[in-house]
Amino acid sequence: MKFCTVCHPHSRTLEMTSNRMEWLLQRCHNQETPCHSVCRSVLFVSCMLLVLSVCMSPGLWSVGVQLRSAITGSYVPGHHSIVLLNSPNEQAAKDMGRAIMEKRLAASVNILSRTSTMYYWKGEIQDANEFLMLVKTKTSRIQQVTDYVRSIHPYANPEVLSFPVEDGSLAYLKWMDEAIPDD
Repeated sequence: MKFCTVCHPHSRTLEMTSNRMEWLLQRCHNQETPCHSVCRSVLFVSCMLLVLSVCMSPGLWSVGVQLRSAITGSYVPGHHSIVLLNSPNEQAAKDMGRAIMEKRLAASVNILSRTSTMYYWKGEIQDANEFLMLVKTKTSRIQQVTDYVRSIHPYANPEVLSFPVEDGSLAYLKWMDEAIPDD
Protein backbone atom coordinates (compact mmCIF):
# COMPACT_ATOMS: atom_id res chain seq x y z
CA MET A 1 0.00 0.00 0.00
CA LYS A 2 1.44 3.39 -1.04
CA PHE A 3 0.82 6.67 0.83
CA CYS A 4 1.22 10.28 -0.35
CA THR A 5 4.25 11.82 1.41
CA VAL A 6 2.56 15.27 1.48
CA CYS A 7 -0.60 14.06 3.25
CA HIS A 8 1.23 11.46 5.32
CA PRO A 9 4.72 12.69 6.31
CA HIS A 10 5.29 9.36 8.08
CA SER A 11 4.24 7.41 5.02
CA ARG A 12 7.28 5.13 5.14
CA THR A 13 6.33 3.99 8.68
CA LEU A 14 2.69 3.55 7.69
CA GLU A 15 3.72 1.60 4.59
CA MET A 16 5.94 -0.71 6.64
CA THR A 17 3.19 -1.25 9.22
CA SER A 18 0.66 -1.94 6.48
CA ASN A 19 3.03 -4.41 4.81
CA ARG A 20 3.61 -6.22 8.12
CA MET A 21 -0.14 -6.51 8.73
CA GLU A 22 -0.71 -7.86 5.22
CA TRP A 23 2.13 -10.36 5.71
CA LEU A 24 0.68 -11.45 9.07
CA LEU A 25 -2.80 -11.89 7.60
CA GLN A 26 -1.43 -13.91 4.69
CA ARG A 27 0.64 -16.03 7.03
CA CYS A 28 -2.35 -16.73 9.28
CA HIS A 29 -4.58 -17.62 6.34
CA ASN A 30 -1.96 -19.70 4.58
CA GLN A 31 -1.05 -21.74 7.64
CA GLU A 32 -4.45 -23.30 8.27
CA THR A 33 -3.61 -26.58 9.95
CA PRO A 34 -5.86 -29.31 11.26
CA CYS A 35 -4.99 -28.11 14.76
CA HIS A 36 -6.40 -24.66 13.98
CA SER A 37 -9.65 -26.18 12.69
CA VAL A 38 -10.00 -28.38 15.76
CA CYS A 39 -9.32 -25.46 18.11
CA ARG A 40 -11.80 -23.29 16.25
CA SER A 41 -14.44 -26.06 16.40
CA VAL A 42 -13.86 -26.67 20.12
CA LEU A 43 -14.13 -22.93 20.81
CA PHE A 44 -17.37 -22.70 18.80
CA VAL A 45 -18.93 -25.71 20.56
CA SER A 46 -17.85 -24.37 23.97
CA CYS A 47 -19.45 -20.99 23.25
CA MET A 48 -22.66 -22.66 22.08
CA LEU A 49 -22.79 -24.82 25.23
CA LEU A 50 -22.28 -21.76 27.40
CA VAL A 51 -25.10 -19.89 25.63
CA LEU A 52 -27.42 -22.91 25.87
CA SER A 53 -26.67 -23.46 29.56
CA VAL A 54 -27.44 -19.81 30.33
CA CYS A 55 -30.68 -20.00 28.34
CA MET A 56 -31.78 -23.34 29.79
CA SER A 57 -30.88 -22.84 33.44
CA PRO A 58 -33.46 -20.68 35.22
CA GLY A 59 -30.93 -19.60 37.83
CA LEU A 60 -28.38 -18.47 35.25
CA TRP A 61 -31.13 -16.88 33.16
CA SER A 62 -32.22 -14.92 36.21
CA VAL A 63 -28.65 -13.68 36.76
CA GLY A 64 -28.47 -12.70 33.09
CA VAL A 65 -31.72 -10.77 33.37
CA GLN A 66 -30.46 -8.94 36.46
CA LEU A 67 -27.19 -8.07 34.71
CA ARG A 68 -29.05 -6.79 31.67
CA SER A 69 -31.34 -4.70 33.87
CA ALA A 70 -28.38 -3.29 35.81
CA ILE A 71 -26.43 -2.42 32.67
CA THR A 72 -29.26 -1.03 30.56
CA GLY A 73 -31.54 0.23 33.33
CA SER A 74 -34.48 -1.48 31.66
CA TYR A 75 -36.84 -4.33 32.51
CA VAL A 76 -36.86 -7.63 30.65
CA PRO A 77 -40.54 -8.32 29.87
CA GLY A 78 -41.79 -11.65 31.17
CA HIS A 79 -39.21 -12.15 33.93
CA HIS A 80 -41.99 -11.81 36.52
CA SER A 81 -45.54 -13.11 36.44
CA ILE A 82 -48.80 -12.78 38.30
CA VAL A 83 -50.56 -16.02 39.12
CA LEU A 84 -54.33 -15.99 39.68
CA LEU A 85 -55.69 -18.51 42.18
CA ASN A 86 -59.18 -19.03 43.46
CA SER A 87 -60.18 -20.07 46.95
CA PRO A 88 -63.52 -21.16 48.43
CA ASN A 89 -63.19 -18.92 51.49
CA GLU A 90 -61.01 -16.33 53.18
CA GLN A 91 -59.33 -18.73 55.62
CA ALA A 92 -58.28 -21.13 52.83
CA ALA A 93 -56.92 -18.15 50.84
CA LYS A 94 -54.92 -16.90 53.83
CA ASP A 95 -53.58 -20.39 54.56
CA MET A 96 -52.51 -20.93 50.95
CA GLY A 97 -51.04 -17.44 50.70
CA ARG A 98 -49.01 -17.88 53.87
CA ALA A 99 -47.80 -21.34 52.77
CA ILE A 100 -46.69 -19.94 49.38
CA MET A 101 -44.86 -17.09 51.12
CA GLU A 102 -43.19 -19.41 53.65
CA LYS A 103 -41.84 -21.53 50.78
CA ARG A 104 -40.47 -18.29 49.23
CA LEU A 105 -42.33 -18.97 45.99
CA ALA A 106 -43.69 -15.42 45.78
CA ALA A 107 -42.76 -11.89 46.75
CA SER A 108 -46.34 -10.95 47.56
CA VAL A 109 -49.85 -12.38 47.69
CA ASN A 110 -52.98 -10.22 47.47
CA ILE A 111 -56.33 -11.65 48.54
CA LEU A 112 -59.38 -10.01 46.99
CA SER A 113 -62.52 -10.64 48.97
CA ARG A 114 -65.73 -12.17 47.75
CA THR A 115 -65.67 -12.33 44.00
CA SER A 116 -68.73 -13.69 42.25
CA THR A 117 -67.83 -16.60 40.01
CA MET A 118 -69.73 -18.51 37.35
CA TYR A 119 -68.28 -21.65 35.82
CA TYR A 120 -69.17 -24.96 34.23
CA TRP A 121 -68.73 -28.00 36.46
CA LYS A 122 -69.84 -31.45 35.34
CA GLY A 123 -72.01 -29.96 32.58
CA GLU A 124 -73.84 -27.50 34.81
CA ILE A 125 -73.42 -23.74 35.30
CA GLN A 126 -72.38 -23.07 38.87
CA ASP A 127 -72.54 -19.80 40.86
CA ALA A 128 -70.18 -19.27 43.76
CA ASN A 129 -68.55 -16.65 45.93
CA GLU A 130 -64.80 -17.12 45.99
CA PHE A 131 -61.69 -15.27 47.03
CA LEU A 132 -59.29 -14.34 44.27
CA MET A 133 -55.58 -14.41 44.97
CA LEU A 134 -52.88 -12.53 43.05
CA VAL A 135 -49.52 -14.21 43.55
CA LYS A 136 -46.56 -12.12 42.36
CA THR A 137 -43.60 -14.30 41.49
CA LYS A 138 -40.77 -14.93 39.04
CA THR A 139 -41.82 -16.61 35.82
CA SER A 140 -39.25 -19.33 36.50
CA ARG A 141 -41.20 -20.25 39.67
CA ILE A 142 -44.65 -20.71 38.08
CA GLN A 143 -44.42 -24.49 37.80
CA GLN A 144 -43.36 -24.76 41.45
CA VAL A 145 -46.26 -22.51 42.50
CA THR A 146 -48.69 -24.55 40.38
CA ASP A 147 -47.50 -27.90 41.73
CA TYR A 148 -47.57 -26.69 45.32
CA VAL A 149 -51.03 -25.11 45.03
CA ARG A 150 -52.45 -28.29 43.47
CA SER A 151 -51.05 -30.28 46.39
CA ILE A 152 -52.70 -28.12 49.10
CA HIS A 153 -55.82 -26.67 47.41
CA PRO A 154 -59.25 -27.85 48.60
CA TYR A 155 -60.61 -27.95 45.01
CA ALA A 156 -60.03 -30.99 42.79
CA ASN A 157 -59.17 -28.70 39.88
CA PRO A 158 -58.10 -25.28 41.21
CA GLU A 159 -57.77 -22.22 39.02
CA VAL A 160 -54.07 -21.53 38.52
CA LEU A 161 -53.44 -19.07 35.67
CA SER A 162 -50.34 -16.99 35.08
CA PHE A 163 -49.76 -13.76 33.19
CA PRO A 164 -46.33 -12.32 32.40
CA VAL A 165 -45.52 -8.84 33.65
CA GLU A 166 -44.59 -6.70 30.66
CA ASP A 167 -43.43 -3.61 32.55
CA GLY A 168 -43.62 -1.90 35.92
CA SER A 169 -41.77 0.03 38.57
CA LEU A 170 -38.12 -1.03 38.34
CA ALA A 171 -37.70 -0.53 42.09
CA TYR A 172 -40.65 -2.84 42.83
CA LEU A 173 -39.47 -5.47 40.34
CA LYS A 174 -35.99 -5.36 41.87
CA TRP A 175 -37.54 -5.84 45.31
CA MET A 176 -39.40 -8.89 43.92
CA ASP A 177 -36.10 -10.35 42.71
CA GLU A 178 -34.59 -9.86 46.16
CA ALA A 179 -37.62 -11.36 47.92
CA ILE A 180 -37.67 -14.55 45.84
CA PRO A 181 -34.44 -16.55 45.92
CA ASP A 182 -32.97 -17.82 42.66
CA ASP A 183 -33.83 -21.35 41.67
